[in-house]
Amino acid sequence: MTRLPFAQIDAFASRPFTGNQAAVVPLEAWLDDAVLLAIAAENNLSETAFFLPDASGAADYELRWFTPTTEVVLCGHATLASGHYLLSADPLRDRVTFRTRRAGQLEVARDGDGYRMALPAWKPEPKPLPAILAGLGLSAAVETLWHPHRYGVVALAEEDQVHALAPDFAALREEGDVLTIVTAPGRDTDVVSRVFAPGAGIDEDPVTGSAHAVLTPYWAQRLGRPSFTAFQASARGGHIGCTLEGDRAVLSGKAVTVIEGTLLL
Repeated sequence: MTRLPFAQIDAFASRPFTGNQAAVVPLEAWLDDAVLLAIAAENNLSETAFFLPDASGAADYELRWFTPTTEVVLCGHATLASGHYLLSADPLRDRVTFRTRRAGQLEVARDGDGYRMALPAWKPEPKPLPAILAGLGLSAAVETLWHPHRYGVVALAEEDQVHALAPDFAALREEGDVLTIVTAPGRDTDVVSRVFAPGAGIDEDPVTGSAHAVLTPYWAQRLGRPSFTAFQASARGGHIGCTLEGDRAVLSGKAVTVIEGTLLL
């Protein structure tokens, strides 16, 4: 029997049971992908992060993320959770770097009682998204945009429209593994959003770091300033600080460890 430590962490959260849940599993060597996927399916959270020391020396750790059904290109909240796990274990350390397979090198650093996380800034470009609009139950939007990593952005005029959405998840699922981001100007924060990924096994994601890697360059240009506040208006909800720094989307937030345990394989 193999015993693996794991933790369940609420990311972009200042207290338990808010933000987005991620499982983190430190490894000494990579397991077969089928086993990693089975662990993620067993956890049944939007993401499970796996990391191990980076033998190449390019970063502190290698990092991968899995939904219950697939490996993803980038996951922000599980990166934040991984950084929280490692930095909580070493109070003298102020930052940790991760080498990823398709999103480059990422970093999580202490920032007061929270963290700053540097992700790639993926600017979306205008593109018609009629099937996604239909799946969201919308006939029109302020604009629709697309990033080649399969992120669709639907900008609406008002926050209330974002809250009122009742998507047809079966219809969105037919579009495949697409992360659909619906956003509008906020009332209490500069920006509000909701995020849907039924094609990856997640109908609505509670708080999505990678979505804000796309929203950061979009809203920085639209607002005419590099920094803004954001709220992802899921049932759990989560606040994210967003800053565009060159080709990096720097997101700030807190994290809370909720469960610690052992996987028995």
